[in-house]
Amino acid sequence: MMVNNKALLVSYNGEWSSPATRDFFASLPLVGGLAPSSYDPAEQYGEVGNQAEANYRVLQAKWEDAGSDNYVVMPLYPFGPNEDVTVGGNEKFIGPFEADGSGLLRPFGTDDVGRDVLSRMAYGFQVSMSFALLIAILEYLIGIPVGAVMGFFGGFIDLIMQRVMEIWHALPFLFLIIIIVSFVEPTFTLLVFLLVIFSWLGIATQMRAQFYRERSRDYVAAAVSIGVPTRSILIKHILPNTLVPIITFFPFALVGGISALVSLDYLGFGMPPPTPSWGQMIGVGLSNITRYWLVVVPFGAMFLTLTLVVFIGEGIREAFDPKVFSRLR
Repeated sequence: MMVNNKALLVSYNGEWSSPATRDFFASLPLVGGLAPSSYDPAEQYGEVGNQAEANYRVLQAKWEDAGSDNYVVMPLYPFGPNEDVTVGGNEKFIGPFEADGSGLLRPFGTDDVGRDVLSRMAYGFQVSMSFALLIAILEYLIGIPVGAVMGFFGGFIDLIMQRVMEIWHALPFLFLIIIIVSFVEPTFTLLVFLLVIFSWLGIATQMRAQFYRERSRDYVAAAVSIGVPTRSILIKHILPNTLVPIITFFPFALVGGISALVSLDYLGFGMPPPTPSWGQMIGVGLSNITRYWLVVVPFGAMFLTLTLVVFIGEGIREAFDPKVFSRLR
């Protein structure tokens, strides 16, 4: 909401509205990336006959110059990711920290069609993190129960499920993506579904090993001997003792989700345009390699994000490392 061309607050003739808040909830990448949102026509704010979307920056300047009681509160960076911020739509490739025709500064410049790079980078972060978080949560919801069943029961169930996982793991993910997107336009939901059905294998393997080890412990044998139901043994007794790999693996699952989306977007099999995405921005930058900022900005944002997530993951892993408290170090 702090990077948007929609007003945080509009007061017009005693009526209040918050287009940025409405746009934020409408643009959450749940279905098809940034979902289209309704907009307020300029006619609603006194421009008779103008049904185009209101330009809140122009309204703000107009009302301030006129000394009107109406006012507009804009975000910290008042430019949208798909907005042509150049004058007349004919100024492209504005460099970093250069002003456009209206005198407004572009910290990271504009791209090949005049869109603000900083705004697209910020929205690309939102899309990437939403995508990675959703994938990580869903793969945990699938992988943990599957791994628990395999590790606890073992035997024939474990054998069959391992063979199924091996076959599933051998399927060529990228080729399947190419085939599917040739028939169906890729959307946020579709890409999440495709990533999840392949990414749960890793956490399932980890949980299988943990439950296989824990099932031979004395506390499990004691619970079985007093007639504790199997479901309670799995959830209340064994699962809390297997939280270390669950917690420490999560940040690296985020890294995998972000990297997967960026790769698919760069190859042209990811989010449909004009959805802001780092992969698409990198592709535009490499196609215009002399415009260095179009390459440096998305690469830098991705590098910084992945590095911070990895460092957080390493810190969590060390915090839960049992060797720190062991005499066998």
